[in-house]
Amino acid sequence: MKKILMVSSECVPFIKTGGLADVVGALPKYFPKKKYDVRVVLPKYLCMKQQYVDKLEYVTNFNMDMYGESKYVGIFKTVHDGITFYFIDNEEQFQGSEPYGGMPWDLGKFTYFCRAVLSMLPVIGFKPDIIHCNDWQTALIPAYLHEWRYPGTIYNNIRTIMTIHNLKFRGLWNIDDMKSITGLNDWYFSYDKFEFYGLGSLLKGGIALADKVTTVSRTYADEICTYEYGEGLDPLLSYRRGDLSGIVNGIDYDVFNPKTDPALTVNYSASAFINAKKKNKTALQKELGLKVDPKIMLIGIVSRLTDQKGMDILSCILNDLMQDEVQIAVLGTGEQRFEDTFRYFASAYSQNVSANIRYSEELAHRIYAGSDAFLMPSLFEPCGLSQLISMRYGTVPIVRKTGGLKDTVIPYFENPEEGTGFAFDMYSSEALLGTIRGVEGMFYDNKKTWNEIVKRAMKKDYSWKAAVKEYMALYDSLI
Repeated sequence: MKKILMVSSECVPFIKTGGLADVVGALPKYFPKKKYDVRVVLPKYLCMKQQYVDKLEYVTNFNMDMYGESKYVGIFKTVHDGITFYFIDNEEQFQGSEPYGGMPWDLGKFTYFCRAVLSMLPVIGFKPDIIHCNDWQTALIPAYLHEWRYPGTIYNNIRTIMTIHNLKFRGLWNIDDMKSITGLNDWYFSYDKFEFYGLGSLLKGGIALADKVTTVSRTYADEICTYEYGEGLDPLLSYRRGDLSGIVNGIDYDVFNPKTDPALTVNYSASAFINAKKKNKTALQKELGLKVDPKIMLIGIVSRLTDQKGMDILSCILNDLMQDEVQIAVLGTGEQRFEDTFRYFASAYSQNVSANIRYSEELAHRIYAGSDAFLMPSLFEPCGLSQLISMRYGTVPIVRKTGGLKDTVIPYFENPEEGTGFAFDMYSSEALLGTIRGVEGMFYDNKKTWNEIVKRAMKKDYSWKAAVKEYMALYDSLI
């Protein structure tokens, strides 16, 4: 039995701010339980919903030394979908209405978390073969293991994997504070480890010291080794290219299933979707206050409203799109300027634009099901889950060729026999507008071909089945 401990700052259904939570919540379920004992450890945030807190079982507590200061560590656990989840409890560390509070508070919080994760192993009697770390919040674990990994201890021979979900978030702070808070000595703050152009980067140290490094798509693994996408870490990533692999994320087919999704007006499948999607579409139009007409092309957007997600180039063409026969349904929050832009267009064109500046999981599912096309014009996209979900629901993705979008969406105009969506190369408003109008032409003038694209997209398998095989091969190479 191979033992794996996944460490993350968030995980569905317990706490979520982004796609990291979806990945950590779904991936462990797909490993064969006869061969792999995969467990997950998270912080026990005070902002967790009470319905999940009530399910936690107290395990034990102990005091942990933090450089001469004794810190309480409580351990709770629960079993969800057959997976054991541990929770590190300390109300002082994990207080607040959100899981993240920004630096320097998060530096102290996740330093404590990383040390507590390792300190709990002998207490709970679980020695993993591999600790799988996710993003900068867990990146101190390879460093602490480097210090603690010597013969005769539980930490000897434990291997580490560092997964980068988004390289833009590097865990940056000044070196003096980072040294003081983490307790690591000067050796760890050389240019080839935590030092980052005069600052400290937790993610950089994790990349440097982990046994293997992964990211969430093949194209993104290539991109982050370049100056354009490397966020200053491209020299280190290029050096570690032999230990870096890109494994495309999947989605949880139990959660994202148009056949059974309770959020939808009408359930449907790839073999019978045309009338059901029309009913979901008109119900969505009515819910959002748009003109109810199944013949109008409806474009869905479920996204953070930021430059990274392409909202800058989209904002520039909204006036042009309002001259076309299209509707836009937006769900998400982000930068004030983009929130205000969508609010303005929803006010000026209330029959054609719906701006939902919030997040609702149920509404997101209805947008995936009720839209005709789904827009992701990202500047960069490590993997992206929304395009996978939209294809699962028969909503044709319009994406920029970057990261996981390039790996998962087959452009129709380049491959008419296998196309599952539409894509453009250049990051510009002109390229985006030209592509959308090309899609409009296909939608209005060639319904037969459009429905063939929908059917092909729905039949693609983007569950975790393929990804988990790659993770198993990676784990096996280390054990």
